[in-house]
Amino acid sequence: MRWEYEPRSFPIQWDDDGRPTKSFTPDFYLPDEDVFVEITTMKQSLVTKKKRKVRLFRARYPDVDIRLLYRRDYLHLVYKYGLDSAPPSGSALVPTRHTGPPLVTRLTDRARSMSG
Repeated sequence: MRWEYEPRSFPIQWDDDGRPTKSFTPDFYLPDEDVFVEITTMKQSLVTKKKRKVRLFRARYPDVDIRLLYRRDYLHLVYKYGLDSAPPSGSALVPTRHTGPPLVTRLTDRARSMSG
C-alpha cells in the first residue's frame, strides 16, 4: 500500500485578517484510497485535544476523508500483520518516522541504540 507521511497541512483557524492561526497536518495520506489517517497513540489526556482538531478539520473540509486511529487500533494492526510481538507490560511501541515501508520499534530499544 502506498502512503505519504505528513504530505499537507490544512488551516483550521484564521485571524480577523484571514491569516491561518492554526493548522492540522494528518500523519499519513493513502493516495490509492484518497484518505488521510491521523494516529493518536499518546496518553488519553491529550486525545481530547486531537479529537477537537479532527472535528474542526471535518467541519472545514467535509469532502476530505480522514480517519482517526487510536492506540488500540494501531496496536491491533501491528500484531495482526506481525510487525512486532505483543509488547511486555509497560513497554510502548511507536512508529519510526522514516520514509518507505512503515517500521515499528520499541522505545526502550531506540533509547539503547542512541545511547551508544
